[in-house]
Amino acid sequence: MALPVIQVDAFTDRPFAGNPAAVCVLPEVGAWRDERWMQQVAREMSLSETAFVLKQADGFGLRWFTPAVEVDLCGHATLAGAHVLWEEGHQPPEEPVRFHTRSGLLVATRCDSWIELDFPAEPAQAVDAPAGLGRALGLAPQDMCVVGRNRFDYLVELASEARLRQLAPDFRLLRAFPTRGVIVTSRADAGGFDFLSRFFAPRVGVDEDPVTGSAHCCLGPFWSGRLGQDELLAYQASARGGVVRVRVRGDRVGLAGQAVTVLRGDLLC
Repeated sequence: MALPVIQVDAFTDRPFAGNPAAVCVLPEVGAWRDERWMQQVAREMSLSETAFVLKQADGFGLRWFTPAVEVDLCGHATLAGAHVLWEEGHQPPEEPVRFHTRSGLLVATRCDSWIELDFPAEPAQAVDAPAGLGRALGLAPQDMCVVGRNRFDYLVELASEARLRQLAPDFRLLRAFPTRGVIVTSRADAGGFDFLSRFFAPRVGVDEDPVTGSAHCCLGPFWSGRLGQDELLAYQASARGGVVRVRVRGDRVGLAGQAVTVLRGDLLC
């Protein structure tokens, strides 16, 4: 039986920007497909994330796969999953979507053309830069103003937006670090944004992620403390680029973005 698969560009209001995610809504209530099959589908889609959504008694189950591994938390594919559930009639548009995930309950709420995700805050603790991190990023030690780490990633603050945009990491060297990835960030110089970021995760099969919602679970608390404000507007400065509205609420973070459907097809196996 053919299984619909929908590709959505997340954290953008136009096609071919933001972060693309594939979304498969599984037809069996309460029954996940085989993990090996889901990983093969994600590898076939060859996007930074493929989301699998499963109807459950109290909401929906949600799992995320890169082309290489299943991950514990993903923002853009959650946003894409909620967008698909509303657009394809799986959930009334006025009702929030409750996702049950490896990171607990995540709720998506629709407000006009924006979708806000209620995610856990993942603040970073200051650490010494591990040996070789600067070299892997193409940075001198003095370029790294702050280095931190949370349960997923390293966080590196740079002094300028220009330096952030110029980064050309060595992904082979980055792959050796025992974290999901590395978040690099700076204050924004202009454009109405509060801060910028880029995200590199070659260890899980994504050299540079276009827009990383889950990284903003770390960036939100970091820049909220730096700038003294709980509402922030962020831009991820990848080649595709994307906009994230961030609201810091204690141990939770609101991540809001827009989404555009760009492709519908059928899996035949």
